[in-house]
Amino acid sequence: MAIFKPFKAVRPVPDKARDIASLPYDVMDSDEARLEVKKNPLSFLHVEKAEVDLPEGTNLYDPKVYAKARENLYKYISDGYMFQDDKPMYYIYRLTMDSREQYGLVGLCSVDEYMDGTIKKHELTRAAKEADRIHHVDTCDAQSSPVFFTYRHQETIDKIVDKICKNTKPEYDFVSDDGIGHTLWLIDDLQDQAVIQKTFANLPYLYVADGHHRTASAAKVGLMRREQHPGYTGEEEFNYIMAVIFPDNQLKIFDYNRVVKDLHGMSEAEFITKVKEKWEVREVPAGENYAPLHHHQISMYLAGKWYFLSPKSGTWDENDVVENLDVSILQKNLLQPILGIEDPRTDDRIDFVGGIRGLGELTKRVDSGKEKVAFAMYPTSMDELIGIADAGQIMPPKSTWFEPKLRSGLFIHLLK
Repeated sequence: MAIFKPFKAVRPVPDKARDIASLPYDVMDSDEARLEVKKNPLSFLHVEKAEVDLPEGTNLYDPKVYAKARENLYKYISDGYMFQDDKPMYYIYRLTMDSREQYGLVGLCSVDEYMDGTIKKHELTRAAKEADRIHHVDTCDAQSSPVFFTYRHQETIDKIVDKICKNTKPEYDFVSDDGIGHTLWLIDDLQDQAVIQKTFANLPYLYVADGHHRTASAAKVGLMRREQHPGYTGEEEFNYIMAVIFPDNQLKIFDYNRVVKDLHGMSEAEFITKVKEKWEVREVPAGENYAPLHHHQISMYLAGKWYFLSPKSGTWDENDVVENLDVSILQKNLLQPILGIEDPRTDDRIDFVGGIRGLGELTKRVDSGKEKVAFAMYPTSMDELIGIADAGQIMPPKSTWFEPKLRSGLFIHLLK
């Protein structure tokens, strides 16, 4: 059973939605955020990255940052830029990127179901990042940024979404500066709400697609609040996590590529020789497509040349859902044994480049001398993600990159 319920969102007045909506806190640094709020004074980055309103150099985890985030959040409301709906609703959030559309439902999921595994995850979280979001949610008394879940698509849900989107005027409809379309519809019909809630109740699982740290943090704040309110009933707002849930067949995972600063003391010729021990290596002729064409093919850029790498048979366990991932094969058979990268989470010799930047970003970084070698990956599939989550396994770090990103500030879940 998957609990998914409507709620009274705090959201922008329609004519301010485009100005307020911002990228999530974790896709830009403080300097980029400061530039953004200068360009757009209403940006929700005043809440998501409240250090923009404090002196440069302020520690990102200073209690003053969280206090400023709270102050800024409630100022949006008191100044009339945001308001809370007067009745519980679901919301349809459509994202449009390069003519590709995905329709998510915004609502509340259960803290208990995150704890018991009904909401499945596929990534580990880091304590420091969790602590940051815990302080943010707890101080703001609100979940200011939604998490991104997925579910195995249901025709019943598709029909309701299609009906509303075709016959109802959207509440918001705008294109952000990066060319992504954002459209929001309200689902206030009680019969539609009941069908949605019942359909989700018949699903065995939901899946975290993106936002593992925000999900874990929201759940932990809920558990903290239960300790503070031992007489809780389970219906309090802190027992729920605000999520946008998209059907699996509408989502696209982009490649998440790797760049490495050096060859671990080897010359280029020595490195290629070592790689050939476990990989079939073929140089890509100039002018031909060098992007990976299928699973178990990795493109490598070294010294101005692209190569296709294919792992030799027997170098990985094809029956293991995690080891069968290309990122696992690369780590096990090249990054760790040849380049000495034991833990890609902590090794500062490796960096990760989201596929949205294109493979030209890899050639640029290597050609500039900033990096020595780059690896372009074939994207992980939704079936792989769900299969690993169902198996109770964890993906290697930086296995998935979802686009487009959800905007923050379009809906907020108050915990009081």
